[in-house]
Amino acid sequence: MTYSTGREQKALDIHNSPQAAGPCVLLWHGIGSDERDVMIPLAQGMAERGLTVLVPDWRSDTPDEGRAHLTDSLRFAHDLAGPSRQLVVAGWSAGAGAALGVALDPDHFGGPSSRPPAAVVGIAGGYRRPARTTGAVPLQALGRATARVPVRLVHGTEDPAVPVDSSREMHEALRAHGWDCALSEQATDHAGVLGCVYNPVAGRCVADASVSAFGEATAEVVAAIARSV
Repeated sequence: MTYSTGREQKALDIHNSPQAAGPCVLLWHGIGSDERDVMIPLAQGMAERGLTVLVPDWRSDTPDEGRAHLTDSLRFAHDLAGPSRQLVVAGWSAGAGAALGVALDPDHFGGPSSRPPAAVVGIAGGYRRPARTTGAVPLQALGRATARVPVRLVHGTEDPAVPVDSSREMHEALRAHGWDCALSEQATDHAGVLGCVYNPVAGRCVADASVSAFGEATAEVVAAIARSV
């Protein structure tokens, strides 16, 4: 499918049927431009667990660093889910910070997308950088949150791109502020948590059977919190 953003239409994949009874998950890829395909292994694992998963393309190289794409895909997801279905917002890498931004400042957007997500999942995220949804640094925005929602964090202990200490710090900060937060650590790297490896020839992350178990574990984290809200 596509979603509208400004004067353009951007691609969006839906894994599982939009009529499925389970919760909806909006899943954002990382800083690479229009890389929704990188999320296919994780999205399929989530769909196999009864979720409807929306994976939009977005670009970080726009003048607003992707904010309009992310915000408009969130509005699309809210509209598709409707008032009767819960929406979980999840993201990997830069998408993780964007997802946390939504939870910490749900009133930032206005309109239907100001409704807080039912839960948020951050995968291999860095939380000392401004969220591309809000421009606020997640670790500095905890005191401004208007509604605490469950947060689940996933991170590889062998991640050289974004060290696991990032999620450990975010986990401790959320817990200190009274949030329902849990951290799942996996013995893999930045791409492995998706069930992928980085392919230097392709210049992107691709599915690989050697790390598929890590992707399945991440999918289960998302599915478990989605089922509980």
